[in-house]
Amino acid sequence: MSEKLEDILAGQLAVIFCGINPGMTAAAQGHHFAGRGNRFWRTLHLAGFTPEQVRPENDRTILSYQCGLTAVVERPTASADQLSLHEFSAIAAGFEQKIARHAPCFVAFLGKAAYCALSGQRDIAWGLQPKTFGNATVWVLPNPSGRNRGFSLEQLVTAYRELRLAVDEIRRG
Repeated sequence: MSEKLEDILAGQLAVIFCGINPGMTAAAQGHHFAGRGNRFWRTLHLAGFTPEQVRPENDRTILSYQCGLTAVVERPTASADQLSLHEFSAIAAGFEQKIARHAPCFVAFLGKAAYCALSGQRDIAWGLQPKTFGNATVWVLPNPSGRNRGFSLEQLVTAYRELRLAVDEIRRG
C-alpha cells in the first residue's frame, strides 16, 4: 500500500500528537485515527481538547483547537509491531527537526515505543518527560488504538486530561 497519511500541522501549536505510524484504514481513507476501534477522537473530546467529538474525516479541524497530528514513521502497517528499530533510527533526526520547525509547546507521543526508540531510553514513565524533543516539552500518552486494550477509555481520558491541564497552564501563563 503506497498511501501516505498527510501531516496536519501548523506553527506554534499547543500540542502535536504523534502516532507511531498510520494504520491501514487511516492510510487508505486518508484520515488520522480512522480505524473503527480507535479511541483517539473520543478520548480527545472527553479529555477536553475539543468541544465535540471530531469525526476522522474532519481531522483537519483539530488545528482550530491548537493541536496537530503526525506519525513518527510514515509507513502504514496493520500493527505497530511490524515496524523495525531501524525504521525509527532512520527517521529520528528528521522527525526531531520537523517538530522543531513547527515549534509546539508540547509533543505528545501516543505509546512508549516510538519515544523509546527516538530517545534511546528503554524505560520511560507515562506523562511528562524530563527531556525536550525538538525544543518541545515531551509527554507520553497511552496509545488509543483499539488493539491497545491495556487501557480503558476512562484511563485514556485521565491520561490525556493531564496533558490538557498542562496546556491550560501554559495558555494562562
